[in-house]
Amino acid sequence: MFLKLARTRFFLALGMAGAFSGSLPAHADLLSDIQQKHEITVATEARFAPYEFVQDGKIVGYGTEMLHMILAKLPGVKVNQLDLPFQGIMPGLTAKKWDLGGTSIVITKARSEHFAFTIPVGDATVVVLKRKGDTTITRAEDLVGKTVGTEAGSAQLQIIHTYSDELQKQGGKGVAQIKEYTDFDGAYADLAAGRIQAVVQAISNLGPLLKARPDTFEIVNQTIGPKTYYAWAVRNEPDTASLREFLNQGLLELKRSGKMAELQRQWFGFTMDLPDTSPTPAM
Repeated sequence: MFLKLARTRFFLALGMAGAFSGSLPAHADLLSDIQQKHEITVATEARFAPYEFVQDGKIVGYGTEMLHMILAKLPGVKVNQLDLPFQGIMPGLTAKKWDLGGTSIVITKARSEHFAFTIPVGDATVVVLKRKGDTTITRAEDLVGKTVGTEAGSAQLQIIHTYSDELQKQGGKGVAQIKEYTDFDGAYADLAAGRIQAVVQAISNLGPLLKARPDTFEIVNQTIGPKTYYAWAVRNEPDTASLREFLNQGLLELKRSGKMAELQRQWFGFTMDLPDTSPTPAM
């Protein structure tokens, strides 16, 4: 019964039965507009391996592969995927410059006030990355007095600020400096060169980095901040409901078929336990 209902909702979301036309004007349904213009514009930060990154001139990765699998169910619709700095994706989504934030976006309370998220596509829980063999950092509390890097405008930035405040309340001192980067690649480069002492990033992002550069980096076996998840985002407005539902049903199909787990093993080397609904933000 559940599969039959899910399948019905999936095709309704495609617009085949006009499921959303009863409550919205015909011109105010984003999924219908996308089908009529035969194009969807997706904003992506393609410097966020292994979720989204550029390889041989093309945007590839775990998230991108799932997104294209789902959007392939829209016959005749071209995917116009833009590679943009993360800091401009949400403002551009608000301004309707693109239809979808199809990149790894942490679900937060503040973002949920303005954007509607899909079900999670990845685990965004944060850990500390350090240089291999750095004995001055063996636990998260050792970030006191250190220079820590992360991405500007990210949830990771919010988490390290909050954690630094907690450290200061406990011992009188917090992180010495939080350095913001346009993307995490710049932070990794500065960490490797010794210009900063640590980077805070989601553990799921760091698996491939540690595998590729085991002599350069290692992580502290301790999370900081709450359990968080990555998802895709649309504007939190009535006309986007059909697109969000279409994406959710596509992600659930990938989960039920085992394809999502297969892609996780391919891109991360492990699988993630992700909820089937968009969780209440923990931060």
